[in-house]
Amino acid sequence: MPRSIATNDRVGRSELVEFLRPRHHAILMATRADGAPQLSPVTSGVDAEGRIVIATYPRRAKVRNLRRDGRASVCVLSDEWNGPWVQVDGSAEVLDLPGALEPLVEYFRAISGEHPDWDEYRQAMRDQGKCLIRVTIERWGPIATGGFPPELA
Repeated sequence: MPRSIATNDRVGRSELVEFLRPRHHAILMATRADGAPQLSPVTSGVDAEGRIVIATYPRRAKVRNLRRDGRASVCVLSDEWNGPWVQVDGSAEVLDLPGALEPLVEYFRAISGEHPDWDEYRQAMRDQGKCLIRVTIERWGPIATGGFPPELA
């Protein structure tokens, strides 16, 4: 049985954003008060400005940590386990209601397309007290796949 060879493809910003757009599974890393990493599995999208967006609740640990220290890393994964992935690093901001409402609409569109009733969606976001994390990408690694090193394949 042939072995898969690991890949690491360096890409520019536009290629990165095109890679990110259809992928919505991610691990967000923030920093705890003691300096330790804090990881959260999240659903993510990409907004019109090419920022990673994540809907959440204001009392979550990731939000508290990002409000204190705005540095964030996001590992964006493919749907399939052995699919390509990439780590991006950047600065995060947390948007609260009411200012988060229209960015939350954009977040939904980025992931799921059009909602059948936008007024209902906006009310649900208000009722749930949602907030939005927005990560401005400052650097990124290669788009990678797992596998064997070439010399072992």
